[in-house]
Amino acid sequence: MKAGEGKIGRVFVIRLEDGDMVPGCLEDFAQKKGITNGFVILVGGIGSGQIVAGPRLSDEMPPDPMLIPVDGAHEVMAVGVLAPGDDNKVVLHIHGALGRSGQTKTGCLRPGVSTWLVGEAIMYEITGVNAKRVKDKRSGFALLEINPKHESRKSKTNPKTKI
Repeated sequence: MKAGEGKIGRVFVIRLEDGDMVPGCLEDFAQKKGITNGFVILVGGIGSGQIVAGPRLSDEMPPDPMLIPVDGAHEVMAVGVLAPGDDNKVVLHIHGALGRSGQTKTGCLRPGVSTWLVGEAIMYEITGVNAKRVKDKRSGFALLEINPKHESRKSKTNPKTKI
């Protein structure tokens, strides 16, 4: 495990409107506000798009994603982490549970979904930590790499754990 310590900076309350694309509109907002690292909570409605609901085969690298269509209005609860990619553009890795008529779909909103009527998001800026998404050669995923500005401390319970 790797970890970095930061502090909560600015907090934004955001209303997404009908047809806004997630995560793109939240990434654009963060970029415009100069947020490099942060946390997002989202509730509201999703109307269309696709979510990634895991790899087809767990032991196949790079993974072949299973895309699940979102047809019609669904309630959504989602959380995500903001960090810049290799090009320094902010990327939101956000997973959510989408419900409709007693059925739930859960997955990554990475390919983008559109807001149905309204989405409400709280975006927390995290300052004092340097986290970035770096492409992993094995999986092909852009994984979070953390380079704390302050020197790492060793865990008391497991001396091999980086904190």
